[in-house]
Amino acid sequence: MTETSVILALVVLTALAFDFTNGFHDTANAMATSIATKALRPKTAVALSGILNLVGAFLSVEVALTVTNAVVKIQDKTGAPKTELLADGGSGLLLIILAGLVGGIVWNLLTWLVGLPSSSSHALFGGLVGATIAGLGWGGVNWNGDGSKLDGVVGKVLLPAVLSPVIAAVVAAAGTWIIFKITAGVAARFTDKGFRWGQIGSASLVSLAHGTNDAQKTMGVITLALIASGHWSDTANIPLWVKVSAAFAIALGTYLGGWRIIRTLGKGLTDISPPQGTAAQSGAAAVILASSHLGFALSTTHVATGSVLGSGLGRPGATVRWAVAGRMVGAWLITLPAAGLVGALMWWIGDAVGGMAGALVVFTLLVLVSVGMWLRSRSGRVDADNVNDEWDGSEISAISEKPPVPAPAS
Repeated sequence: MTETSVILALVVLTALAFDFTNGFHDTANAMATSIATKALRPKTAVALSGILNLVGAFLSVEVALTVTNAVVKIQDKTGAPKTELLADGGSGLLLIILAGLVGGIVWNLLTWLVGLPSSSSHALFGGLVGATIAGLGWGGVNWNGDGSKLDGVVGKVLLPAVLSPVIAAVVAAAGTWIIFKITAGVAARFTDKGFRWGQIGSASLVSLAHGTNDAQKTMGVITLALIASGHWSDTANIPLWVKVSAAFAIALGTYLGGWRIIRTLGKGLTDISPPQGTAAQSGAAAVILASSHLGFALSTTHVATGSVLGSGLGRPGATVRWAVAGRMVGAWLITLPAAGLVGALMWWIGDAVGGMAGALVVFTLLVLVSVGMWLRSRSGRVDADNVNDEWDGSEISAISEKPPVPAPAS
């Protein structure tokens, strides 16, 4: 194997690892409310979400073909790497991609460890931006596009990040208020049963949309790496094995369930009833689909969180835990720079060591950090058995998270 082939293999493995973390990190977006209201059993919910993510990954390749064009200038309009970045056989570009992926994975794992919903897409883009700045300078980042439309980091990442959760919260709050007005006086046992079915349908739609969008980001990264290394030349199509591997990686991650984040989104923000869950998921699905139609790249995490928060605001007498919401917003604000710093650091380390050895060092560091965080998570385990226990108010107090306190017997 050539040096470039070894680096390519590391990039592919790392990209699939990111896809896996994307799956379990974002399961909460679709299924947290359905689990919290007991519309679905926890393991049934993540299995359904995993299947729909798998199906969604095969529905389109439009996102995959231009995955990084919105934020970094390493592709031309066709999706192929710029020729000036291929002078060294593509090794330099592969190192940028590898470092960016590591930045995204580390941030995904850290926020999962402390139970905070954050955007996997923003983590990936942040890692790529940091690695690109380190490798190519500030001019390598597509900050504003060409000015003819909303584009670049500002138009495609920052503005949707600010607006989408607010819009989702307003839609969900209005929907929740209307639902409770219409069903006032109807026995809860009748409304809850019907709305639980509505939750299943809306949650399934969000899962399908998530697979259609997020799995393609990994497909695009891998295909870009294959073109850079000379192993693929068709910029209009994605290799079948790339589609299959990315689809199964995100589906497997979804099936395993990011229980810590599911717990925070389902139990930590507000106490959710089935009507609220239906309004939250329907609002999230509406915002996601409308934004996709308009061409905005938004975070499903931001939309889902905004919808859950809005459902709490729209329900008379509901309690919203603003301290938890504040921690989530804080995590959103630092996702891009934090993942970017890790991506830049990984590029500097890899470039300093040089060549295949540098890529191996970066990959080894990723493995060590990942194993360390997984071992740390075992001391306060959250799983399908305790994900719905009563919220004790101190579960996102940083890495010193305590195990959930069981609900008192009634």
